[in-house]
Amino acid sequence: MSVLLEINNLKTILHTSKLPVCAVDGLSFKLNRGETFALLGESGCGKSMTALSIMRLLPDAGEILSGSISLNGADLLQLPESAMRQIRGKQISMIFQEPMLSLNPVMTIAEQIAEVLVQHFRLNKPAAQKRILQLLDQVGIPDAKRRMHEYPFQFSGGMKQRAMIAMALAGEPELLIADEPTTALDVTIQAQVLDLMREIQRQNHMAILLITHDLGVVSEMAQHVAVMYAGEIVELSPRENFFSHPAHPYAQQLFASLPDKQKRNQKLAVISGTVPPLTQAFNGCRFSDRCHYAMPRCHDTAPQWHHTSPAHKVRCHLYDPSSALINITRIPEVAPVPAIPAAQQQKAEPLLQVSSLKVHFPIHQGFLKRIVGQVKAVDGVSLRIVAGKTLALVGESGCGKTTVGKSILQLIQPTAGSVRYNQQELVGMERQRLRPLRSQLQFVFQDPYSSLNPRMRVIEIIQEGMSALNAAIEFTAGASATSTATAFPHEAAVDVLLQYVGLPKEAKWRYPHEFSGGQRQRIAIARALAVNPRLLICDEPTSALDVSVQAQILNLLKSLQNNLGLAYLFITHNISVVEYLADEIAVMYLGRIVEQGLTDEVISKPGHPYTQALLSAVPQIGRASAADMIKLKGDIPSPASPPTGCHFHPRCPMAMPVCRQTYPEASTISTTHITHCHLYSQEHRSNHHEH
Repeated sequence: MSVLLEINNLKTILHTSKLPVCAVDGLSFKLNRGETFALLGESGCGKSMTALSIMRLLPDAGEILSGSISLNGADLLQLPESAMRQIRGKQISMIFQEPMLSLNPVMTIAEQIAEVLVQHFRLNKPAAQKRILQLLDQVGIPDAKRRMHEYPFQFSGGMKQRAMIAMALAGEPELLIADEPTTALDVTIQAQVLDLMREIQRQNHMAILLITHDLGVVSEMAQHVAVMYAGEIVELSPRENFFSHPAHPYAQQLFASLPDKQKRNQKLAVISGTVPPLTQAFNGCRFSDRCHYAMPRCHDTAPQWHHTSPAHKVRCHLYDPSSALINITRIPEVAPVPAIPAAQQQKAEPLLQVSSLKVHFPIHQGFLKRIVGQVKAVDGVSLRIVAGKTLALVGESGCGKTTVGKSILQLIQPTAGSVRYNQQELVGMERQRLRPLRSQLQFVFQDPYSSLNPRMRVIEIIQEGMSALNAAIEFTAGASATSTATAFPHEAAVDVLLQYVGLPKEAKWRYPHEFSGGQRQRIAIARALAVNPRLLICDEPTSALDVSVQAQILNLLKSLQNNLGLAYLFITHNISVVEYLADEIAVMYLGRIVEQGLTDEVISKPGHPYTQALLSAVPQIGRASAADMIKLKGDIPSPASPPTGCHFHPRCPMAMPVCRQTYPEASTISTTHITHCHLYSQEHRSNHHEH
């Protein structure tokens, strides 16, 4: 294979008001034509800055100090900006991490793709329109002829990402840089986007530089893997070697912090501390302060490259033949963490009982704002959660999961149905009576940055709820839920809360922007805990976090549940998190629950075709190919005009005529497992006739 991109000793710094940040420090790797090369690591390691350096799109404060970036043998760093404009979009394209921030909100999708075509191919308008239509069809935008003239805000998250890919492919690039292309997408949409990238790569023999922190995606997409830490690559390997024998302690600890059902009754391994600030000069190994195996020399001598096999090399003293640990082939696995004691068995009466909940939003039209229809966001949902247990609500974006959470808390007024908390009906309850109950039901939002007031310090954010709901926080001193509780004055309570969520008490004087994403999520959890809740509704609390930070948040939620007996409604699309944390699963599709049961039952024997497709789309480490994945047709339909009969039938590979006519009743698979699917009612009928 011929080399397409070669980077040698690249050094990129960002000039800040205090000290320069060395974002990329001595980076070297090669990328061959037609292959996928994954750059893996936590946030703040320099992955995105590497991509921006290749594109020469650094922010104003950024500067490439030294090194070379060769594309087809030509050094991009020696070219004038006018020549780079011809290369960007034509030879190298980039898919950015957040499509909404990368797409121009005042231009239609067609106009944005046309810019690339006019710049590089000088196409006239009819030819450009024809090519735009081809590109949007290729990336699977439904009804592309009409939708190409829409604006980005009219597209869903998955469709915006596909539009970004169409734009990136418009110039027929030799190299596609994909920066976290699937981070915030549902597993089904993620599977479609990855499948699309693989197909286009095969057709055009295009190389992909994949920047991600998702080990499952790397396992299914990449031929080569580079692990990046604190501005430098610490491990470089073919995919098979990396996943069978991760060599660097950092890579091993990333694997150990992945949640799965085998680890359900124990803490996840956590990489202590954070990525060191890149403003400092490093003498030794950059990972030494967080490493289980650090030796004295790790702190003062920078490790050199050592080969564990001809194609697999690692930057670590443990593999140095001159070190005391001669002939090491592999570091021992990370020691298992002691199990958390199981929460005390709660009595089986549900803390929360939701019955036939509906939330319909009116569609207004015309000057008089007449109601012309209803968006059926939630359409007859029933759930029950027992104290001290976790119910996971899973499904694609737009299926109504968050609306369920908000309507349980009466933040959105339900159209119909019942929400009983602790035997009290919340729907229609007067505000004066509802207010004291608010402290017992709390919400942890998906994006902590937008849910924390940027003008308030942490102490004010946490105290706000205490003052509003007049809650004197009570915390158990011991580990069990029966320990005697101690009441604290407000400021002392904030210190205790911060300690509880793993933050120093000095953090209370800082503002939200001074924290990392994982730390902000901890502050959001502390704010929710400040009013002594019994039920937490967690809306995708780990969706945008690194694997290691996710492990810390999951450990925190699990220990809080064990210590305080909290119940969780956990809204997510991350199936591995569900396997680790949840006792029960409810699978939601287009406003309705299609399957519900104990976690092990639903994961091991999914009944509904939608659940089967959802589980098959999860990227899995060790899966040789995505061939056994169930590919769903099209996008989720609009809740304003749901299909007749079973809502899933237009996308279902097993649809029958009856599916188009009537919505299926609940079919019992076991005493704790039900599904709404005609396949099971057919089975029951045929069994009945046989008898």
